[in-house]
Amino acid sequence: MAMCFPICRYWKLGCKDSMGDFSQLPRQDYEALKERCLRDGCLFEDKSFPAALSSIGSGPLLRKLPSRLQWRRPPELHSNPLFYSAKAKRLDLCQGLVGDCWFLAALQALSLHQDILSRVVPLNQSFTKKYAGIFQFWFWHFGKWVPIVVDDRLPVNEAGQLVFVSSTYKNLFWGALLEKAYAKLSGSYEDLQRGQVSEALVDFTGGVTMTIKLSEAPDSLWDVLTRAMYSRTLIGCQTHCGKERVLENGLVDGHAYTLTGLRKVTTRHGPEYLVRLRNPWGKIEWKGDWSDSSSMWDLLSPKEKILLLRKDDDGEFWMSLQDFKAHFMLLVICKLSPGLLTQEVGQKWSYTMLEGRWENGRTAGGQMKSPQDTFWKNPQFLLSVWRPQEGKRSQLLCSVLVSLLQKPRHRHRNWKPHLAIGFYLFRVNQIFDAQKKLPSEFFWKNASLSCRATFLTEKEVSRELWLEPGTYVIVPCTSEACQESEFVLRVFSRKHIFYEIGSNSRVIFSKEIVDQSEGKDEFFTKLFEKYPEINAIQLQNILNHMPWSGLGSKQPLFSLEACQGILALLDLNASGTVSIQEFRDLWKQLMFYQEVFHKQDTNRSGSLNWAQLRAAMREAGIMLSDDVCQLMLIRYGGPDLQMNFVRFVRLMLRVENMEDVFQNLTQDGKGIYLQKPEWLMMALYC
Repeated sequence: MAMCFPICRYWKLGCKDSMGDFSQLPRQDYEALKERCLRDGCLFEDKSFPAALSSIGSGPLLRKLPSRLQWRRPPELHSNPLFYSAKAKRLDLCQGLVGDCWFLAALQALSLHQDILSRVVPLNQSFTKKYAGIFQFWFWHFGKWVPIVVDDRLPVNEAGQLVFVSSTYKNLFWGALLEKAYAKLSGSYEDLQRGQVSEALVDFTGGVTMTIKLSEAPDSLWDVLTRAMYSRTLIGCQTHCGKERVLENGLVDGHAYTLTGLRKVTTRHGPEYLVRLRNPWGKIEWKGDWSDSSSMWDLLSPKEKILLLRKDDDGEFWMSLQDFKAHFMLLVICKLSPGLLTQEVGQKWSYTMLEGRWENGRTAGGQMKSPQDTFWKNPQFLLSVWRPQEGKRSQLLCSVLVSLLQKPRHRHRNWKPHLAIGFYLFRVNQIFDAQKKLPSEFFWKNASLSCRATFLTEKEVSRELWLEPGTYVIVPCTSEACQESEFVLRVFSRKHIFYEIGSNSRVIFSKEIVDQSEGKDEFFTKLFEKYPEINAIQLQNILNHMPWSGLGSKQPLFSLEACQGILALLDLNASGTVSIQEFRDLWKQLMFYQEVFHKQDTNRSGSLNWAQLRAAMREAGIMLSDDVCQLMLIRYGGPDLQMNFVRFVRLMLRVENMEDVFQNLTQDGKGIYLQKPEWLMMALYC
């Protein structure tokens, strides 16, 4: 498809050309550039990240490229290009020639949370309305949210296929353009070749990253995963280090995956804990127990098997928690606040953040080695912590998270490797002059609470600490003296004061973290302390006492029969109850249904007619013919052919479950074949 566009090269408008200096990213005024292109009737070309080999890189990636590489805009590649579609399957991205599985694994995790995704990817961008060939994305870059502007020229082969990130939906391009923006932030596509899942997760959220070595995982790992999965948390994982290669069991060594789901199932031999993972390649899956072809699925009830098992080589698969711990090395959990790290409820988190520098001859003291070393020259920070509800005299331990991030030392992310960084923590029991750094003698007379600091050659080193109320000194450093770099130090706790020690002594005031999910997590925690499993009567009581704020004055009333119907859809193991995991799933769906219902109930009658129902289902990504939609209104609506919210919920839950069943059973995407027992089960189920 050949198309011609006038070209705009207004790249300098509102831009500081600082590509050689990493401390200053190219700053381009997106709105001004776009308006000027629209006014002049041309498409934007970004000369700060041109459609040329220089943007791809100068290393091994060049050898992977097709011989006749071209750069094309999405309208040249598809007759109906879309930037983003909420109706598309969420896990639709596939890795290309760049070895950035770590980035894709984090991006897939991001796509599971549209509210977080929309912070990084403004979803109102398109190829139709005010299209000017320019797009903008946002990344959390060492303490600040920074905008990155790109044009939409993408590298393709001679057949017009994207050579880097692509979507299984050939007309969707948000993933490819986001990868281009991240490559620009990093220096080039080549600079995305190596990395850790945690790096991209932090850049997408500015959140708190917790890394668990699965060989040393706590006994409570399933509980940690459950709390993480059903809060505003992104989860990735990595297999054992080594050259990227496919193993006989179907896993890929030296590779990153996204954790997309959890399920506790009931077999004939007892409960089994399963995790669902996705390979960012969009293919190549686990071949062991609970894989698509495993006989373990025969141990489940037909209903549970049909709803969970999808025999499709799309890179997504189930495996047991035990196998997950055995075959994967790292689990990376990124949350927007540290609330996941403690079971405490009803308390707010605060944080402080500052930027610092290790400077040769002044503040680059290196780690502790001997009393004669220069360790004391490193930046020093005083931390006072206490529990807010007990006051400073309480002896109960305080939860503290310390995060140390090092900034890249070159405009190109991979041109200079990360230094080995870490930090020490010491208890301070005496008053001293905050204008002067603590001398070498202090550190050798007082043992570090962390014994020996852990030094990692990674972007971020973080540790969860449980400290007695009191005063401490944190000393961030590199593993060797005289190594120069800039860093960002973050401290999270329930209550603390933070000082910088030395000639520039100052107090760094903390800020309270506004966590939109904190109240919801407290609600779930209290609810399931009372009801570990919920039956239909309890479900009715909960739903009828919820403040359905999105529905206005028309508050729904859930009957026992309606709750029994909802329970039948969720109760896969025929226990007559739902677990916290299943209820959290339901809660997410109910919040979404409430939003869709309210949007289409334009006259605020509390009910939907046929046209409104059809619009609501399409809004939710469910495409039904007019005839089927009319039948649904007759079947689930009232005598007046109006559908209230409770009936709408039952319809939506059933349709979505049947969609999952179809996708799990179909071989060709067009139809399914059922044996008689399966047909009877489905007939009773529906």
